[in-house]
Amino acid sequence: MNSYSKTKLLRTIILCIMITGAISSRAQVYMTLKDLGVFESPSSNWHIAGDVSADLNTANRLVWTSGTGVLVNQPEQGVQAHDILFFPHNDLDLELDYMMAKGSNSGIYLQGRYEIQLLDSWTNLTTKAGDNGGIYERWNDSKPDGQKGFDGHAPRQNATRAPGLWQHIKISFQAPRFNESGQKIENARILRVELNGVLLHENVELSGPTRGPLVNDEVATGPLRFQGDHGPVAFRNIRLTAYGKPKSSPAANITARDPIDPIFINSNNNTILRSFMDIDTFRVTHAVSVGSPQQVQYTYDMDRGSIIQVWRGGFLDATPMWHSRGDGSSRPAGSVIRFGKPVPSLAVLSGPDAPWPKDSVGTGYRPKGYRLDPDDRPTFLYQVYNTMVKDKNLVMDGRQGIHREIEIDKPVVGMFFRLAEADKIELASDGTYLIDDKTYYIRVEDPVVIKPVIRDSNGHKQLIIPVQKNLSYSIIF
Repeated sequence: MNSYSKTKLLRTIILCIMITGAISSRAQVYMTLKDLGVFESPSSNWHIAGDVSADLNTANRLVWTSGTGVLVNQPEQGVQAHDILFFPHNDLDLELDYMMAKGSNSGIYLQGRYEIQLLDSWTNLTTKAGDNGGIYERWNDSKPDGQKGFDGHAPRQNATRAPGLWQHIKISFQAPRFNESGQKIENARILRVELNGVLLHENVELSGPTRGPLVNDEVATGPLRFQGDHGPVAFRNIRLTAYGKPKSSPAANITARDPIDPIFINSNNNTILRSFMDIDTFRVTHAVSVGSPQQVQYTYDMDRGSIIQVWRGGFLDATPMWHSRGDGSSRPAGSVIRFGKPVPSLAVLSGPDAPWPKDSVGTGYRPKGYRLDPDDRPTFLYQVYNTMVKDKNLVMDGRQGIHREIEIDKPVVGMFFRLAEADKIELASDGTYLIDDKTYYIRVEDPVVIKPVIRDSNGHKQLIIPVQKNLSYSIIF
């Protein structure tokens, strides 16, 4: 087991993890992250925290609070920063949340040798092997400049979230195989990588260690390694499934393919498609999905005047709608953030604590379609409470998200706009709010003039704002 013995592995598991199953076959492991005792000689750039955050405008800086459950790396000037090693493994399934600071760079090295890149490549339109979720390239200094890097694998699309937001990654790894003489007989493989719900890699053979390995050899068992000397990063909810016996074959560990060839719609230009859209168990029957060449997309519910989801990456998978008889629905083809069961965006309340209406009954709501600007971007129109509403949504500069401009002809006394509803809403800075345990941001313009309200509602939090005439805010993700 290289320099990491079976005794070290067992001690690691007993010290810090909750384990079910037999290590001789398959062990499921959850790291509680109560202290740094399970890691191999952690340097002072690593910390255990209760919570962590990053500012969208501050590079290479994470801020954390005391507690347990989060592993934080914050390299400091003058402090020798090191990677952190733990959990020697053969075949491995790894699942965790991670957060990047603005401009940060890190990585996950399987067996200390094969890197899945972690990078703040949030605003990139195209992807390279060195971008977030990529399989980093190998390196040969003897080759000419421009050819030293080779055999890297770019992610299929950019599914990256903004700095300061939690991202979720799943990695399935097959270790290299060796015969009884120690000769390698089969290369390592990345069986699958999913980032924020999007498949990035599938059954990728690794001809050797990627650049910057712990050791430039290959072994049956090596430690999991988080890169700590490049930039700030935080981890939580680390779940591992270790295999004492080899997995049966690559094909057996890849999700079965749907025999139907998918029908994808690209958004090389500003693109609009009307379809049914399923949000959890609820079907939106008058959904309009709006795609952009920047690959930042959203779906609008014309029955309620609300955005029901946003996503980054591919536009739409229209297979459910167009294959065979079809069912009339499409689904996002990228990394999607859904906003729950749709409700009206605008409501007249008797007071800031009054319940938000579940539907538009009694509001006089009438959709009036949409108008396209010269670039084919829609402004949605509807009538509610005997006043006209214009709802224009634009992709933000730098692909940061969706900027929403709402113009209300004659606002009604007591009218509010619902910006968000989630289990958790917290103020990040003046006018900027973190929604749903750091899943996305809401940024309100002129928060001093019109101040949003965070309120309790049926066990959830709502972010609402009183309406004057015009309202501008952004959904950043």
